[in-house]
Amino acid sequence: MKKRIAIFASGSGSNAQKIMEHFKHSKVGEVVLVLSNNMDAYVLQRADNFEIPSHIFDRQELYHTDEVLHLLQRLKVDLIALAGFLWKVPIIY
Repeated sequence: MKKRIAIFASGSGSNAQKIMEHFKHSKVGEVVLVLSNNMDAYVLQRADNFEIPSHIFDRQELYHTDEVLHLLQRLKVDLIALAGFLWKVPIIY
């Protein structure tokens, strides 16, 4: 079964694009979501180019709500890749 991958990125997304390219035709994993804390990040366009959904969030949403967590759970994400994302990711138990 393919692992479902979410990428957190906040800039141009060149690293994220390499991950998306690598898994585009992979039998072991697929990128199912790109998340960013920057609404102007070019990584969002890169995700759109690969027809991968994206989600933009702010500090309030990441640190003080469960919205990001619930989105990851709804999409059954197995792995998270940090590609140029510099915020601390909350520990989830």
